[in-house]
Amino acid sequence: MNSKHPRTRKFFAKFLLIFVGIGIGCFIAELALRVAGYQYAEFYQRDEVRGVSLRPGAAGWYRKEGEAYVRINSDGLRDREHTISKPANTLRIAVVGDSYCEAFPVSLEEAFWSVTGRKLEECGVVSGKKIEVINFGVSGYGTAQELLTVREKVLQYSPDLVLLAVTTNNDITDNSRLLKKSDDVPYFVYHDAQLTLDDSFKNSRAFLFSTSRIGRFGIWLRTHSRLIQAITQGHHGFKILLASWRAKRSQRAQAESPRPVQPGETAKEPGKGDLFARSEELGADNLVYLEPNNAVWNDAWRVTEGLIVQMRDEVTRSGAKFVVATLSNGPQVLPDAESREVFKNRFGITDLFYPDNRIKSLGAREGIEVITLAPDLQQFAEHNKVFLHGFGENIGNGHWNVTGNRVAGELIAKKICESRLLK
Repeated sequence: MNSKHPRTRKFFAKFLLIFVGIGIGCFIAELALRVAGYQYAEFYQRDEVRGVSLRPGAAGWYRKEGEAYVRINSDGLRDREHTISKPANTLRIAVVGDSYCEAFPVSLEEAFWSVTGRKLEECGVVSGKKIEVINFGVSGYGTAQELLTVREKVLQYSPDLVLLAVTTNNDITDNSRLLKKSDDVPYFVYHDAQLTLDDSFKNSRAFLFSTSRIGRFGIWLRTHSRLIQAITQGHHGFKILLASWRAKRSQRAQAESPRPVQPGETAKEPGKGDLFARSEELGADNLVYLEPNNAVWNDAWRVTEGLIVQMRDEVTRSGAKFVVATLSNGPQVLPDAESREVFKNRFGITDLFYPDNRIKSLGAREGIEVITLAPDLQQFAEHNKVFLHGFGENIGNGHWNVTGNRVAGELIAKKICESRLLK
């Protein structure tokens, strides 16, 4: 019996030594990262209405794309502080959208909506009034979450104009559970021809865990520990690298073994088969340029269009005006026409502006003012031989860079001014 105790004590002594060693190593790593200025702030939090929202007071450098110091205000907006009550002699514009509006890759002053605000003050129709633009954009939002943002946040600020910024390459898929493939956000679905909120995400394992004590402690660690942030970013980077490797391998396999002709298409006319079946091959975001030919994509478009109309109705009932701006996607505004044709041929696309034109047609039917930016941005990019999307090695892809934000902001201001929406 007694011989076992020394072995047990030795085991626990070794275990304690390892534990203390790991603790000291983590402390040194944490200290080193802080001295080096390493930081990936935790900008997001779980939200019981919208699934996710920006965390009030969060601040830090954003370097995943571009580089900018980001600060979230006390109401959870990527913007400066704004009073709830509208100042006198002020025209207030609320901008609702996703990561393009959130605009983390650029500074606050360089974001397109900041540019729009400055340019509108030069517009003759505002009669010397001050223009105040408030940004409600959150990365990953679809039109469903944007409608909920209007209800929960926007209208309490008493805007004179609400601008819905539509990112066509993913907003339509974001409004479909089958296409977005996520149970962590709310959706709207049609029941008896009525849009109905599906907020079952609140019962998902991920959401329930995030609101538990362990989940809240994990969030606290990611918020305050540089080491945990580094581990999280390393894991995220590994997943991106793995996805890129798989994509390249898939492309090589497709090049070596051409895709067989699908039902509903011919060898001379690729790209006319079932879109849902081809979404894994082409990427769902690229399918938005094609006319939908199945129930899933038709429903995604129907819900998106219904949500836009619903938002218009709720905004106008509040006494504000409503305008939609369709933004641009990287392939639409490549400065080289030949590169755009290569992209179109690869995916069997006949019209790069199909989603923009479809939303423009919705506006014509419903009496909604729609600003279509992509054609003008394409013209600017081609004439000036500049990329409006992307940074560094990823130029041409991703979000608007500084030039893209500037030109888009100026175009929006010009079109709002010309349409006299602020009269």
